[in-house]
Amino acid sequence: MPKVSSVIVPYTTYLRVYEPLAAFPEPERSHWARYARRGDLPTYQDELRRSLADLLPTPPVPVPVHESGDAFVLESDGVLCVCPWRTRLRGWQAMEELAEELPAPVLDAVLPEVVRRQAAQDYERWLTRNPDARPWIRTGTWQVPLSWFVLVSDEERRFDEGSAEIPPMLRYRTPMVQARRRVARALRTLKAAVDEGPMIEGLVDVGRWLEEFHPRSVVELDYGGLVHVLDAGALEDDRSAADVAEGIEALRRGDGVAAGEAYGRLVERWRSVRDLRSAN
Repeated sequence: MPKVSSVIVPYTTYLRVYEPLAAFPEPERSHWARYARRGDLPTYQDELRRSLADLLPTPPVPVPVHESGDAFVLESDGVLCVCPWRTRLRGWQAMEELAEELPAPVLDAVLPEVVRRQAAQDYERWLTRNPDARPWIRTGTWQVPLSWFVLVSDEERRFDEGSAEIPPMLRYRTPMVQARRRVARALRTLKAAVDEGPMIEGLVDVGRWLEEFHPRSVVELDYGGLVHVLDAGALEDDRSAADVAEGIEALRRGDGVAAGEAYGRLVERWRSVRDLRSAN
């Protein structure tokens, strides 16, 4: 059992893809096979702490100098599957998103322009050598994007309220073929029922991302650090995947009232999370 640190880094949620070893070329495949035999595999909190530690120096180091050699590992139907961290690549991508989300004065205070410019130049050079690179992990802050819930079903939900030694856990895992099928069905329904919008855009984006991976992969939606800021009752009652599925099915039937009720439950649930964000 992994060691649990008393220092918790909250707020971040994750969408991960675990690919079978056969999906990786050599010598990377052998590296992950050896790595999986380790007895001290790190947790998502370890990954996040290492990333945040780079932001403490002055000037901060927004992107690691070297790519991470770590990964998350699971066994699915007897097949060893690996989700590489790719912290460096995700750091570059996060910087691009940050520039779109924060006002210029705030962005400059967090990451000076000279640091951002150097990181952007490094990323551009790296992309010319790795044009097909993509991350195995996507993240959300203070939320689970609603499009992620389309990939999973309520039956795949796993909740553990934890204990003094073990942190809470709320996650879903599903085979890649199921995730892709659900995205395709939801897109057909939504495009027939509503105009273009954030939900459709999110599903198109995540659907294209899933197509990049081996068909025998496993998709995981993990509430991650968000479980540390929500009480056990709210977590236990959270059936967001069921609400999303119910809303889409109602749209397919042409039942706008039922679809609105399902959407209302989602809005109310995640409004309370946004209120916590504002309080912090």
